[in-house]
Amino acid sequence: MCPVFFEKFQIESEKNKSLFDYADFLNVRVPTSCGRTGECHECIVEIIDGLEGLSQKTESEKFLKENYRLACQSIVQDPQKDIRFNILRRQPKILDKGLKRKFELDPITVKKGDSIIYNNSEKIDDFKGYIFGLSIDIGTTTIVMNLVNLQNGKIMGTSSFENPQRFGGSDVMNRISYETGKFKGELQSVLISGINFEIGELCKEFKIRRRWIYEIVIVGNSTMRDICFGIDVFSIGQKPYKSFTELERETGKRDSTSLHTTAKNIGIRINPNAKVYGAPLIGSHVGSDVTADLLTIAMDTEENNVILVDVGTNTEIVVGNKNKLMAASCPAGPAFEGGEVSYAMPGYDGAIERFILENNKPKMKIIGNSKPEGMCGSGLIDILSELKSNDIMNELGVFQNNAQEYVVSKNENITLSRADVSALAQAKAANSCGQAIVIRKYPADLNSFSKIYLSGGFANYIDVDNAKKIGFIVDLPNAEVIKIGNASLEGATLMLLSKKLRNVVEDLVKTIEHVELETTEDFFNFFVEGCQFKPIENELMESE
Repeated sequence: MCPVFFEKFQIESEKNKSLFDYADFLNVRVPTSCGRTGECHECIVEIIDGLEGLSQKTESEKFLKENYRLACQSIVQDPQKDIRFNILRRQPKILDKGLKRKFELDPITVKKGDSIIYNNSEKIDDFKGYIFGLSIDIGTTTIVMNLVNLQNGKIMGTSSFENPQRFGGSDVMNRISYETGKFKGELQSVLISGINFEIGELCKEFKIRRRWIYEIVIVGNSTMRDICFGIDVFSIGQKPYKSFTELERETGKRDSTSLHTTAKNIGIRINPNAKVYGAPLIGSHVGSDVTADLLTIAMDTEENNVILVDVGTNTEIVVGNKNKLMAASCPAGPAFEGGEVSYAMPGYDGAIERFILENNKPKMKIIGNSKPEGMCGSGLIDILSELKSNDIMNELGVFQNNAQEYVVSKNENITLSRADVSALAQAKAANSCGQAIVIRKYPADLNSFSKIYLSGGFANYIDVDNAKKIGFIVDLPNAEVIKIGNASLEGATLMLLSKKLRNVVEDLVKTIEHVELETTEDFFNFFVEGCQFKPIENELMESE
């Protein structure tokens, strides 16, 4: 008999057992709410190896693409096949440090008399002794949430999990294509199920009831936010790439792109009358996660010229000060976040997050201090920089002696191929293009920029010098680079705890000019330049 593998664990294969059974044997929690009948579509797993050793897809699995299955419907038919699977709920490394903004506690949901009141007007419930809220940052790759005490502003706990929508594609355009196809609603359903599961875990950990949670603030890129709220995302996938909320605001049908609903309406299992607020978008693919970033860095009070770079599957750039702001979105893709590169992975246990060459011998730091299983974004930046600095790879990404791959870890056979480098070059080029073009368009001297803020979990772990060497981020004369952690989640929490700041950000986003990178006359030249592993030339960014 051959084994069934889950991550580093294995168990002997047995015919007619489901992958859910094996998860049970290994004490791996897989979400489900239908009693394993295939109806809830929550127990999605990714088959890494051995798909042919499983039963054929059932009718309830038709919505899943390629090597994704429901654990309850995946039955072992050939015990002679090695079968390896992952659940879509792996725990990313939680980023618990970042920029904190001072503010006065002024929540919208408060106790008045014996009632819990929303926005001074609407009763949600009788007061039961507690008022909790949730701030949630929905990323394309990772979802992070804070459980917050609305009475004292204290963050009770933070949790994160892999976005379970991965079966619909690794980037927003693929998710839009899936969502607007014949399985409309599946991405929202699996996302809400994932959120509900995590809320349950937080409630157990802190011994509170779901019904004591009375408000949620949600941020995310335009696609993720709208899918969560059940808004049709078709328009975001077509020129001019705008949410229906943005199009309606432009035609006067609404004052803001923010969204308002109740937990009951979108199926989040907390107090059914709880209010759910989707923060406003900036424009096109520049979503409410960046809105939250701007609140965290206090852009509404910033007198100096600064740059915000929110690094992710889609990287967003905002340039300017409180009086004038310009923003753009760069479709970087998932290469630095676990996709398109053979041994790339998000920042989970087993990921190489630091890499250095000493006398051509690799030294590395692994998340979880375990054996390396792959490379996360910060590790990939280090590897590319080290290969370039040690003349093992040139600026064009070509290996010494025209080799087709570089062996990163010999014992585990982890390699970086020429094709991998090409994918990383294009992802990096999207980043550098966005930064260079928006900085050039902004009417200011390069010497005037005082800070470059790097937002996001991935950005927090990168080596800044290595990132500059390969042109991943700009290197400006007087700009201090500041890592601000998960500023999107922090901004969402600020909106949860301060009515004043929520109103501030509603006004701020309406003043931001969105830059369409693709329509820039010399965009292709910027992109070609950006595909090379070298610093971004300041001459390219001189103001127009």
